Amino acid sequence: MPTTKTKTLARPGKPKPRKPKPRTPEVWKLRLFVAGQTPKSIRAFANLKVLCEEHLKGRYQIEVIDLLEHPHMARGNQIVALPTLVADLPHPVRQIIGDLSNTDRVLVGLALQKVG
Repeated sequence: MPTTKTKTLARPGKPKPRKPKPRTPEVWKLRLFVAGQTPKSIRAFANLKVLCEEHLKGRYQIEVIDLLEHPHMARGNQIVALPTLVADLPHPVRQIIGDLSNTDRVLVGLALQKVG
């Protein structure tokens, strides 16, 4: 005797609610290129630290690269002025030149704040 398979049809109605996937916070990888311990370099690091604590708390990593100690890193990272902040992650890569004292400009440059 042949076996027959029956198909159960889904009942129309509400679809099952999907559970939202837990999001892990983005980690911002920031590199600050400086040339020694100049007042402008120190100010840039201090401004960056304050900005990150206010807007990226617990979601950032800062690497300070002194080009006096590692001059070869300037060319590979296309550094033309100092200090320069390079945000590698999240993509796209962004560069901000200066002591980072204009907070609104830095936030717009990092796409943390809309223009206007």
